[in-house]
Amino acid sequence: MAVENPQRVWEGYVDWRGRAAIRGRHGGMIAASFVLAAEVAENLAFLANASNLVLYFLEYMHFSPSRSSNTVTNYMATAFLLALGGGFLSDAFFTTFQIYLASAVIELVGLIILTVQAHVPSLQPPSCGLANPTAPCREPNSAEAAMLFIGLFLAAAGVGGIKGSLATHGAEQFDESTPQGRIRRSTFFNYFVFCLSGGGLIAVTFVVWLEDNKGWQWGFFVSALSILLSIPIFLAGSALYRNKIPNGSPFTTICKVLLAATLNSCTRSNSGNAVVNMAACPTYAAKTKDGEGRGKATDPSATQTESLKFLNKAVENTPIYRSLECNIKEVEEVKAVLKILPIFASTIILNCCLAQLSTFSVQQAATMNTEFVTLKIPPASLPVFPILIIMVLAPVYDHIIVPFTRKITKIDTGISHLQRIGTGLLLSVVAMAAAALVEIKRKSVATETGMLDSSNPLPMTFFWVACQYALLGSADLFTLAGMLEFFFTEAPASMRSLATALSWASLAFGYYLSSVIVSIINSATGRTNHKAWLSGTNLNHYHLERFYWLLCVLGALNFLNYLFWAFRYKYNSAASSK
Repeated sequence: MAVENPQRVWEGYVDWRGRAAIRGRHGGMIAASFVLAAEVAENLAFLANASNLVLYFLEYMHFSPSRSSNTVTNYMATAFLLALGGGFLSDAFFTTFQIYLASAVIELVGLIILTVQAHVPSLQPPSCGLANPTAPCREPNSAEAAMLFIGLFLAAAGVGGIKGSLATHGAEQFDESTPQGRIRRSTFFNYFVFCLSGGGLIAVTFVVWLEDNKGWQWGFFVSALSILLSIPIFLAGSALYRNKIPNGSPFTTICKVLLAATLNSCTRSNSGNAVVNMAACPTYAAKTKDGEGRGKATDPSATQTESLKFLNKAVENTPIYRSLECNIKEVEEVKAVLKILPIFASTIILNCCLAQLSTFSVQQAATMNTEFVTLKIPPASLPVFPILIIMVLAPVYDHIIVPFTRKITKIDTGISHLQRIGTGLLLSVVAMAAAALVEIKRKSVATETGMLDSSNPLPMTFFWVACQYALLGSADLFTLAGMLEFFFTEAPASMRSLATALSWASLAFGYYLSSVIVSIINSATGRTNHKAWLSGTNLNHYHLERFYWLLCVLGALNFLNYLFWAFRYKYNSAASSK
């Protein structure tokens, strides 16, 4: 059997059979296009439920508005947080190819369980309200709730694994050692968000219509069918993929460097030799000869930087236990991860704002006139506005704005990743201010027409709410694509799946934070003689505008915090802009 020319082999990558990946045969935009197609089907399955699930909990599971919102945000937060698990497994033990396939099967099982429950009336609470006025409304009993949450958790686990592996798998198809490869990878991230929105567009129109008019069992069934179809679509590109070989647990390297640096901080310098306080640091031995042992602790191919100097102590002495021995390359990899964490933390408030698109914003629209020409638009279809904004702006940004700005900035991506993220954060502040003003207008209409206690639609078009959807959609395009590319390019090669998953983890923490803020607000405002801001069954009695103003203020303060870290950040990647 002929041996491939070593110069044609992608070092560190294999094909789907485990053989060395070959240049010109594996990787590239054609291989990544199968990932983009799979993303359309995958996000269709996810967003079809996420955008409308709050109404399923309200009307079929008989949860209160606040509990419905919190349950949706907790479900979505869990799904996005589990992306860290998918990213970790992709870096440590399996390829992104394997993680995607396993996660798709898990999500499929969860959706089948939800489909069965929605189809069989005996597995859900009895109908009440308008559907059956004589029957009392109750929340699910223990068995019904168990089935509901098992299905939701399995679906969330599958979504998490997919989010933690699919974007990274696509980005790894490009050769980052060349400017053309970096430009194509940037294009991939823009179109990844475009395809994500394409699946969402089908979800919030066709699938939501099915759920509202034909029954939720059809919505869950289409979601299950979509994730099932994504598997052969993804597998169709198997022969073209290059799959990065897992390098072991990134947490092991991080913990080892942090522990080594901490223990070495107990040492002091004495005439060029390190002296250890053995009582304080019993696991370390001093180097009594110049340079002795240091050859094991350094990597001649790596350059030690002055940022996060504390971590440089990890290579100053030789540990007694070889398992704690570090080299400069490992130290610099850990530095790279720690440096991106403040940027990650600064995006959480933005995603707390985005959480409102699938919770309170849907409930706002449900109180308005949702007729458009001769069509009655389901409230859960309102995410079509940010989706259309993204689908229009993504190609415009990639094919017009980026080439134009590239000529000015001489940067592959047109503007830097941090500038792109910052633009999204600023737009989210404007969006929350707009949302507060729209809510003030909505309640004034309800008051003037005497419909505060009515369940009938207000004489006010739902296009008012479209404003906050459009602004947050624009913010999402700038920030999500910027985060995905920033975390991927700035993270060490051995930790890229985990780092890229931070983009989804930011969404998770944003959704969790939304639930926490709602709970804190209700707890704080409910202690007085006044009613809690966000409690009860009638949205017209909520002080939702105050909640939106609070998010606006928090977003503005967070933007200032982001600027502090962004101006101090120094890019690790030669391909990144400064």
